[in-house]
Amino acid sequence: MTSFNDFGLAEPITRALTEAKYVTPTPIQSDAIPVVLAGRDIMGIAQTGTGKTAAFALPILNRLAANRKPLEKKSPRILVLSPTRELSGQILDSFRTYGRYMRLQTALVIGGVPMGRQVRDLMNGLDVLVATPGRLIDLMRQNGVRLNQVEVLVLDEADRMLDMGFIHDIRNIVSKLPKERQTLFFSATMPREITELANQMLRDPVRVAVTPTATTAEKVDQRIIHVDRAAKPSLLAELLKEEAVDRALVFTRTKHGADKVVRSLNHAGISAEAIHGNKSQNQRERVLAGFRNGKIRTLVATDIAARGIDVTGISHVINYDMPNVPESYVHRIGRTARAGAEGIAISFVDHEEMAYLRGIEKLIQMKLDVTDKRTAPHAAAAPAKHHRPHNNGGRNGNGRSNGRNANGRSGQPQRQNGERPHGHSNGPQQARGEPGKPHQQPRRNEHHRNDQNRRAPTAAQGPAAAQGAPAEIAGVAFMQQREPRRPHRGGDANRNAR
Repeated sequence: MTSFNDFGLAEPITRALTEAKYVTPTPIQSDAIPVVLAGRDIMGIAQTGTGKTAAFALPILNRLAANRKPLEKKSPRILVLSPTRELSGQILDSFRTYGRYMRLQTALVIGGVPMGRQVRDLMNGLDVLVATPGRLIDLMRQNGVRLNQVEVLVLDEADRMLDMGFIHDIRNIVSKLPKERQTLFFSATMPREITELANQMLRDPVRVAVTPTATTAEKVDQRIIHVDRAAKPSLLAELLKEEAVDRALVFTRTKHGADKVVRSLNHAGISAEAIHGNKSQNQRERVLAGFRNGKIRTLVATDIAARGIDVTGISHVINYDMPNVPESYVHRIGRTARAGAEGIAISFVDHEEMAYLRGIEKLIQMKLDVTDKRTAPHAAAAPAKHHRPHNNGGRNGNGRSNGRNANGRSGQPQRQNGERPHGHSNGPQQARGEPGKPHQQPRRNEHHRNDQNRRAPTAAQGPAAAQGAPAEIAGVAFMQQREPRRPHRGGDANRNAR
């Protein structure tokens, strides 16, 4: 298809597309729109920024235009589920843009705002309901919405909903839907868990994949900078000042980290704002509006914004923290180079994040350009100063076991007839047997004390021993001066005396 007029869409829709300057459909739109118009279930896989929203919104609007009917109270005809508030709002805006010449009843159901207005919007029924799973479950529990009239279910960014823990909510929602319905899956990646869920929910689906799963946009210049963790704040400020930045989206792993980066940039004289789950809905909408109109040039966000920010003109995506889920990298850098534009993605990688980088390169099947700005680039390859050298099996440079002689003994003379070596107890073992030593050995110490008593220094052994010379010297003198032991006959002498 080379034009949107080739799809045979209703006149109100084509008129809105002309005003919005939609001329040539993207590949995912060319492949998916005819399938959805035919009423088939679909599993659509395409990277972010390729027009997936129009791929399902346009044929759905054509269905509504061709089959107008009264609405049921509290019941939507079309249900679209998305993972984040921002993405849900953008999807609803797209429906309203493409269907501006159709009298549609639409509503948005998301968290972070009062539920009362959402209940009132649902009261008389809806053509299109766009919702996040958590808030929809809340309304279901309060009987604020009924799902038995849903004709088409759309799951956008289904893999992201899996990452955010919505899989059980989705199963709960699907169990309330009519079995006779059309189900549409659209996502940039399709992990195994989502594929299994899709197989349970879809009926004879058509698989549409315009790009290989988990590939990055071709017009994104991807760079990796190895950097020390402590140097990341200064490097970020330096980069934002030196690069020709139109709008920069900086990703951190945590909410606290996002706020910390904003404070660091403000201290460096760079204006920045943060958007994450702890911000109220009004704050998030205000910051996002400022980012869209250019008043805010640097936006710091957590992964909650990776799929929820559809802003043209983002020139740089900076991964201040590397994502620990490789697929998140694809979605993060997909925020730039949208609608055919070019973009730059720069990732800061410290020593602890090297494994994340390897996982990302394995997923996208390409080696990324690296610049090393660490203070000690090769420090990781060298052993730490306290590292103990490898023993090499306990052998020294001569091939002989360290501390062992040819007989396998630990540097000690071989014993004869089970006896201890002569003079053994007077050497280093005496030091080991001193009271209070942490490694004293009671059994050996007891033997040592007996040996000391048996070999107490006498005047015959020389003046050094008699004057309290060190035990080791006394022992040596004793060994040198000892005479052969005479037979002991004291017992016979005593008997004679009695």
